[in-house]
Amino acid sequence: MRVVSDDSEAITPPLRTGRLSDQSEPAYTDRRYTAHNARAWDALAREGVALAQPARDEELRDPLATVDPAGWLGGDIRGWHVLCLAAGGGRHSALYAAAGAMVTVVDISGEMLALDRAVAAERGFEVRLVQTSMDELSMFAPGEFDLVIHPVSTCYVPDVQPVFTSVARVTRAGGLYVSQHKSPVSLQTSLRPDRSRLSGGYTIEEPYYRTGPLPTAEPGRLRERGTLEFLHRWEQLLGGMCRAGFAIEDLLEPLHAKPQAAVGSFDHRAQYVAPYVRIKARRATSTAISSGSRLIL
Repeated sequence: MRVVSDDSEAITPPLRTGRLSDQSEPAYTDRRYTAHNARAWDALAREGVALAQPARDEELRDPLATVDPAGWLGGDIRGWHVLCLAAGGGRHSALYAAAGAMVTVVDISGEMLALDRAVAAERGFEVRLVQTSMDELSMFAPGEFDLVIHPVSTCYVPDVQPVFTSVARVTRAGGLYVSQHKSPVSLQTSLRPDRSRLSGGYTIEEPYYRTGPLPTAEPGRLRERGTLEFLHRWEQLLGGMCRAGFAIEDLLEPLHAKPQAAVGSFDHRAQYVAPYVRIKARRATSTAISSGSRLIL
């Protein structure tokens, strides 16, 4: 396994100031962010949080329906080479292996990968495990994978473009990249409702144009305890994929809103702002990649 070097000095996220963060943000390196989040996810895995739980028996009975409710994968992935990117924890690897794919899992956390190793041994799945950052995939051959599946995790890197460029290199021409991300608007928005409003609405608290990690927030379904998270704008998410050589074929905002949810709950907040976006992108069949130039209107 490729192991990220340890950095014993923890990074403290900035306090909320209301200013553009690049006016006062300390200059930390990407390597330190990576090491910090690796330690944070090791701790979360040891605690057995919800995102570190293996696939359940009922999910494994029809694994493709579990991972692909929208039908983006065509109904059969037997024999596909699948990269589960930043997807340790024993869930995704088991589901895709049960669906007949040849699975490789990449994660920054050794403890999350240990869960995949344990599940594979228990279930009899053959899974390749690699400990590395999602933007460092040089150990894989160009075009090695038919499908890259990437659950919510781009929020843990300060720059998504190297991630998309790395993914494009290892995805075969015509292959698929299915990813899910925290919505930038959700990361801007307060976690708790404005109690002064009868509707219990939520407020925009963070600038859209910002650099550096987001301020510390209450841990829960929307923010993971101890991690450093970054807001990526729509142009960085969607445009970044296109510039890396992908064509976006579909986009979904998974529905979590519930009309009768208690004010302040995850499901209540989702009535006002979708927490996640899921994107289906296909690797271009030519080697041409957009230069990123812009048309001025």
